[in-house]
Amino acid sequence: MAQLRQDVEAAEAGLDAGALDRLDRHFARHVDEGRLPGYLVAVARGGRVAHLTTYGLRDVAAGLPVEPDTLWRIYSMTKPVTAVAVLLLAQEGRLSLDDPLDRHLPAFARPRVYEGGSGGAVRTRPAAGPILIRHLLTHTAGLTFGYYHRHPVDALYRDAGLAYSVPPGAGLTETVELYARMPLQFDPGTRWNYSVASNVLGRVIEVVSGQPLDAFFAERILGPLGMTDTGFHIAAEQAGRLGELYGETDEGGIAPVPGLPVHGRPRFLSGSGGLVSSAHDFHRFMELLRRGGELDGVRLLAPGTLALMTRNQLPGGATIRSFGAPVHQEPSMDGLGFGFNVSVVTDPARTLAPSHPGTYGWTGVATTAFWVDPAHDLTVQFMSQVRPRTLKVFPELRRLVHAALADRPATGRGAG
Repeated sequence: MAQLRQDVEAAEAGLDAGALDRLDRHFARHVDEGRLPGYLVAVARGGRVAHLTTYGLRDVAAGLPVEPDTLWRIYSMTKPVTAVAVLLLAQEGRLSLDDPLDRHLPAFARPRVYEGGSGGAVRTRPAAGPILIRHLLTHTAGLTFGYYHRHPVDALYRDAGLAYSVPPGAGLTETVELYARMPLQFDPGTRWNYSVASNVLGRVIEVVSGQPLDAFFAERILGPLGMTDTGFHIAAEQAGRLGELYGETDEGGIAPVPGLPVHGRPRFLSGSGGLVSSAHDFHRFMELLRRGGELDGVRLLAPGTLALMTRNQLPGGATIRSFGAPVHQEPSMDGLGFGFNVSVVTDPARTLAPSHPGTYGWTGVATTAFWVDPAHDLTVQFMSQVRPRTLKVFPELRRLVHAALADRPATGRGAG
């Protein structure tokens, strides 16, 4: 077990210690008011941690504090790890980003697209083209989530037992085959819709590599990076460090809710949101990204491959808001493009929180977030364990971190 530690003082890293203190006090108020159980925040420049704060409790009922080695369900922050796995296979020539999906998963041959109707009266037509691997990486495949409640295909997912992406008791293989029987919302490559695509990618990884997803992650990514506390389940000796999962109540407080089944290898290995990790481990993963695909002498991705992952892949420089399905038209999606399982800032003036061009990252549904800001050689992670309804942590976090940048953008740092 390794533990994240602060390496340098904030001023030495070009950060304003007073602004970082304001950041800590801001989120401490959320804890003191009962809106967050506790949190960890870490800010690093040039790979050196310059600010590390833990506050509050990882388990409220037991009175256990958040510690630097606390384990967190990172949910959708799993997706960038899945993207790295796919890109590893692409570099080795074992698949191509332009492969039709049915080359690896025949159940996706001859996809059909929603044309009208609802329920048993849904009308479909043949898709204009196949789903490609790159469509899955960019969430432009036409897949969806059942919990959106915005489109007739969303309802079909719920009717098929996919309200929470996986039928009870199902594994990855049978779940992905069920996805393949669902009509697409739109022709592949023509819109953006956040979806179950990374679960499909998880199954592609298994088929192409010949390994279960957890074994491939452990052997090819987590082990080489020294991410010993990251995986799809936790060992008995790790159990006491896992944060309890909470949900926001109608009154604005928090209460325990069921979380990922991580106390034993799950039947369903989710490339969309299945990982548990620690601050130390996710710092290691961010360092792989910041350094262009290499860390401590271990190179997983070529610099060009990493650059491809972290730049906007939407057609014509479109944003998530302009290219997205109606459920994604909220103002927070303006000024953001999308790479391979990471959002990418394309126009800071149109985002709701201060940011810089080229900044990329993603979040998790239990109030976890990370981003990498190449212009300032900056990495940030925030960890908590509450599924919010009204609490808006991430715009606040971006604003407060931005205020702490006391110097000019980096010039060439972090290119190692």
